[in-house]
Formats: sequence, structure tokens, C-alpha cells
Amino acid sequence: MSTRQQRFVDWFRAASPYIHVHRGKTLVVQFDDDAVTSPEFVNLIHDLALLHSLGVRLVLVFDADTLIQARAEAAGLPSQVHRDTRITSAAELEIVKAAAGQLLIEIQARLSMGLGNTPMSNAEVRVTSGNFVTAKPLGIVDGVDFKFTGDVRSIDVHSIQTNLDGHEIVLIPPVGFSVTGEAFSLESTALAAQLAVDLKAEKLIYLMEGEGVTGPNGKLLRQLTQPEAAAVLAAGTTTPVAARYLEQAASASSRGVSRVHIIDRRVDGAILRELFTRDGIGTMVTLTSFDEIRRASAADIAGIVELIRPLELDGTLVERSRERLELDIDHYTVLVRDGAIIGCAALQAFKQDSTAELACLAVHPDYHKGGRGEQLLSATERDARKGGAKQMFVLTTRAEHWFLERGFVESTVETLPMQRQQLYNYQRNSKVLVKKL
Repeated sequence: MSTRQQRFVDWFRAASPYIHVHRGKTLVVQFDDDAVTSPEFVNLIHDLALLHSLGVRLVLVFDADTLIQARAEAAGLPSQVHRDTRITSAAELEIVKAAAGQLLIEIQARLSMGLGNTPMSNAEVRVTSGNFVTAKPLGIVDGVDFKFTGDVRSIDVHSIQTNLDGHEIVLIPPVGFSVTGEAFSLESTALAAQLAVDLKAEKLIYLMEGEGVTGPNGKLLRQLTQPEAAAVLAAGTTTPVAARYLEQAASASSRGVSRVHIIDRRVDGAILRELFTRDGIGTMVTLTSFDEIRRASAADIAGIVELIRPLELDGTLVERSRERLELDIDHYTVLVRDGAIIGCAALQAFKQDSTAELACLAVHPDYHKGGRGEQLLSATERDARKGGAKQMFVLTTRAEHWFLERGFVESTVETLPMQRQQLYNYQRNSKVLVKKL
């Protein structure tokens, strides 16, 4: 098998759990009209069609701001904004309806075409839209009348679910209708968040015109809990555009959407790379931490074996049989990321000596720089203290300096519990390091 073929096989195997997980799940995807008019939109259409064919239930929400702004300027209508929200006059509302209608037709046409000479050739994609969103006027804020700018009053969840059950993609414009028959312009990021909450969507995906949410150093923030997202907003360290998405992402997360993704729509295949790889390419907001540290169970043995096997082969770790792991599994703590074990550690207590051994500390190479070794060390230290240990020791041949930097000091074999001294492998000549708890 060639290297290229092997890479494909490895990728497909890595993606297969996500194909299974996403099948039958509802995803709300929001994008701006800049995406619709860009040359890359055809690729996004292909990717959405692919998701649809894999059984993903798609609700698409689009924005019309750029087109509305251009037409308003051409008509000589001044742009009025308060609190970063456009004030929509009666004249501008006509522009909003026309722009939304035009984009609605264009997107439907793209999704309905035969997709010939593409990876989705001959795929049938049915698209539906309708008056699924009931709106209300935003009203008067700080003495400013927002006129025909509205907010979501309610969403016809039953009708949307019925269309999704019929294997249709649901397309939602940034316009809602009141019970009195009036139309209101809606902010699409907030609309998408409300749809995701009401539909109990598995994911909310924002395709933004930029890299994602960045920190004060300009680097992309890959994962944020909802409280962390709120802190980033309060600090004002990200761009105004990213902050708009992050605010809605944090809101949706706090209201029950388990995962919200903010990704750069300009990256080819961005939505596929975000959904079908473990780490994705954008910023993900979750209510709780994406990584989970917990006690291991028998179901984790295969994942632990896969993680530590390379380290056993190169001599970093002592080889452990599967039977030994099964007997000792209660001593293990695992670090799990999206269902995959990316780290583990074992703790063996020697209660009569008030000490404990940290063994088999391993982190997947892809995550060495994320502080996950420290997380596992802290977790095992807490467990050791709870068990009455006054100190912890570790035997290592390769990671001496890593442990010394974290409070361990060099010791001798003679300081180990007698039971452990008898098992010491002099051929490996491991360093003995001790840390007071």
C-alpha cells in the first residue's frame, strides 16, 4: 500500500466514529451572504450535500447584511445603528425582504442543482423554507425606536422537525413574521442560536468571515467552556466580528446546546474538518470542559493499550500485559477527549508507608503541549492525598527533568517501600523521584 493510500485509510478510520455519531443528529449552520457570493460557496454546497447524504439533519440560516447595506447605500438610505444593531425603517424593510428573497432563491437553486462532476454527483437534495419563525418588534431601547428590526417570539419546531424527518434541508432567512402579518428584520446569529436551542440541536455551527476567536496573543482559541467564553468577551481580547459570534455561542451553550463551533468558512472543507477530526480547525464552545478526566473502567483497556504500546516498544514504559491491565484497571485514571483516550496514569498506594507510586503516565504525542500531563499529575496527586499518602514517587528513564520541574526530587531505591524495592528492575536503572504531598 502506498503512503497516500495509507493516509486515506488512516483518515477514514479516524473519521468513521464521527460519521456514526452525527447520523440522525440536527445541526444548525449559519453563514453570511458574503459566503453565498464567494467562489468558494460551491464547495460549501458540496460539503453540505455530503453531510445531508450521511444522514445529518441540516437547518441552514443565512445573513443578508452585505447585500442590504449595498442596496440601502445605492438608494441613499442612511445606515442607523444603535448598540451594534441596525435600525430598520419601513423603506429599508423593503430592501431587507428583497435581499433575503433573492438569497433564498440563490441558495435553494445551488442546493437543488444536480451537482454533476462533483463528489455528490446524482445526489438528490430537497430544500424547504417557510414561515417557521414568529417575530416581535425589538421595540424602543434607550429611547431609540428600532422600528422594523425584530426579535424571535417563537419557532415552529414541529413543522421544522416534520420537514427534517422527510429528509429535507430546512433553509431559514433572516426575516420573521408577526401574528399581525408584519415582517421584521432579524439578526441571523441570534436567530441561529435560538433555533439550535429550541430544536435541541446537537451542534450550532457559525461559518464566519475570519479565523475564529483569538486570545490576547493573537492565537486561535481552540476550546472554551461557556464561563471561559464569557471571560474572553469581558476582557475584550478578540476581534469585534469574532465577539459577535462568541456572544451568541456562549448564550446558546448556556441554554443547552452542547457544542457550538465558530470556524473560518474561507478554508476549503472547513465544516468537514471541524466535524470529522478530533481537534477541528476552529473555536468550539461547550458548557463544560471538552476533555474529561475520570477513573478508568474495563471498557477503556483497548484505548489504554493503544496509547501506551508505542512507549512500551521504545522502552519509555515497562511493558504491561493486557491481563495485568485488566487486574489493575481500578488504579488507572484516563484523560478522554471526544470519546478517545489521549492520556492515562496509574496510582499504586502503599498505605503502611503513607506513600503512593505514580506509574504509566502517558499522553498522546498530539497533545504534549496542552498541559494534559500536568492535569493527570494533579488528578493522581489529589487521589493520593485522599488515600492518606504523604508523598508520591515515580520511577522514570526518560522524563526525569519533566518531573523535577514539577516538584519531584531525586532519591534512592532504598527509600522506596520494601515491597517496591523487591520489584525494582536494576537492568532498567530507573531514576527514583519523590514529591511530598
